[in-house]
Amino acid sequence: MRSPIIAAGVFFGAAGTVAAQEPPTLTVYTYDSFVTEWGPGPAVEAGFEEACGCDLRFVSAGDGAALLARLRLEGAGGNADVVLGLDTNLVAAATQTGLFAPHGVAAAYDLPVAWDDPLFVPFDWGYFAFVHEAGFEAPGSFEELAESDARIIIQDPRSSTPGLGLLMWVKSAYGEEAGAMWEALSDNIVTVTSGWSEAYGLFLEGEADMVLSYTTSPAYHLIAENDPSKSAAAFSEGHYLQVEVAAMLAGSDAPELARQFLEYVVSEPFQSVIPTTNWMYPAVIPEAGLPDGFETLTVPDRALLFSPQEAAAVRAAALEEWRSALSR
Repeated sequence: MRSPIIAAGVFFGAAGTVAAQEPPTLTVYTYDSFVTEWGPGPAVEAGFEEACGCDLRFVSAGDGAALLARLRLEGAGGNADVVLGLDTNLVAAATQTGLFAPHGVAAAYDLPVAWDDPLFVPFDWGYFAFVHEAGFEAPGSFEELAESDARIIIQDPRSSTPGLGLLMWVKSAYGEEAGAMWEALSDNIVTVTSGWSEAYGLFLEGEADMVLSYTTSPAYHLIAENDPSKSAAAFSEGHYLQVEVAAMLAGSDAPELARQFLEYVVSEPFQSVIPTTNWMYPAVIPEAGLPDGFETLTVPDRALLFSPQEAAAVRAAALEEWRSALSR
């Protein structure tokens, strides 16, 4: 009979071997829609785990603007190795936290703006727009929207990057008159949601005529559902540009793995799934180009964009204009 002491020694030795063979873990904070079964998350997870021999764990933390709030709350001792889903309107504020480390990634980006930020790696981009049913007579400007009876759903700029993008869109188009424009728009707003997913879901359920989304959103319905019934309204003021970014945390327990993930973000496998899972333009156009259907999308005549520093400088005033108008 085997001795209990020897048996115990064999057991613990085997357990130690198993533990030593467990793959390293990389924790990535991102927004809710990224990790859904129809989002990029599943394909990215499978592809990167095959490349790295690691365990990639996505943690959804609300919408994009909520990611930065969570990282600030957790501080330098947080659990994330990488955050994926901040954007140009949050880059300056994120930099000021001191929570992020240089990425060292070099790529030939296909972006409508030059990019050389040492902390943030772009992974996709798009233009904000109001999406509606194709048969709906959509307004062609914010002024026309305010004068119409169109019912719209928007997102909260304090928790959502699209919501913050709308704030910047109105501010960049109207400057000191932005507050007056929000007052004019206030009676068109059916509800304000915390994130994009909830807002778009309510729109699809018929709760509003239009929803704040992207010029690329109709591509989902056209390509995935063979449904051409959604359109993005073209506004004469121009459309605000969003570039979404990823970054590694300075306090990461797996810095080399985090850098490897950021390199993967700009690689063909990652970028090729963005157009038909995140329904945005990829930061690096895949070799096969954009999917059929993207050529049908609304292309703004004018692109609006604050630099990260400008966005940080006007954000507080723009938020107060929004809150004041909607509270009346």
